[in-house]
Amino acid sequence: MKEAGSRMNGLSFHYYTVPGGWGNKNSATEFGEAEWFETLKLALRMDEFIQKHGTIMDKYDPNKRVGMIVDEWGTWYQVEPGTNPSFLYQQNTLRDALVTALTLNIFNNHCDRVYMANLAQTINVLQAMILTQQEKMTVTPTYYVFDLYKVHQDAMLLPVDIQCARYRYKDDEIPSLSVSASQDRAGKIHVSLCNLDPNNSIEVLCDVRGVQIGKISGKILTHSDMTAHNSFESPERVKPGIFRNFQKKDNRIIIVVPSKSALVLEINQR
Repeated sequence: MKEAGSRMNGLSFHYYTVPGGWGNKNSATEFGEAEWFETLKLALRMDEFIQKHGTIMDKYDPNKRVGMIVDEWGTWYQVEPGTNPSFLYQQNTLRDALVTALTLNIFNNHCDRVYMANLAQTINVLQAMILTQQEKMTVTPTYYVFDLYKVHQDAMLLPVDIQCARYRYKDDEIPSLSVSASQDRAGKIHVSLCNLDPNNSIEVLCDVRGVQIGKISGKILTHSDMTAHNSFESPERVKPGIFRNFQKKDNRIIIVVPSKSALVLEINQR
């Protein structure tokens, strides 16, 4: 940035979530809470990397002209048994949906600096959104999170202040919730939340300021099984549903966010 910042438009970095480490990658579908926790803890480091890179970039580019380009990110596991290791073909579970949700929240919350971010990759490779096999095709839980979160595109980021309990596993802990919010050109507010705790729901009191709350609706992606995934035999095992577990009280919303879930609320103004 010091030497070449004035001559470039973007600064690239890659970050993959690799539970078990490069030499001992986890299975994409066979895991327990230990691997669940490790994966989400690693994914949350994206926020740390963006903040630290951003601090250096701010020193030389305070107007944020140069974009941060996270041009490769996603989960990386063992390849599926029986597939060519060079093709990096892996399955995709509810765990990956939560990685996607919290990562997109992080990108959204740093949209003043993060200009572009590219999931690796879209079809049949690593954390794919679509899997194919000859004439067969299925979409993954990751696909559905992108679909839920598309309401943040071309919208204005809204500041969020969150206070929540921690998700504890053995002698370690991480935040239990990840949140982002935006307002679109029609004035609708969208709040994306994900509960990283696989065991406990979380009651959230959402205090919306500056507008009067009208109609509220929501969609959610979750499953009782943390290893749940879509296959060619069961292509709709994990898919979004309507979310209704909220209530309006004065100008606040009380939301019960189920365990291991990602959801988006749409808030209309009166």
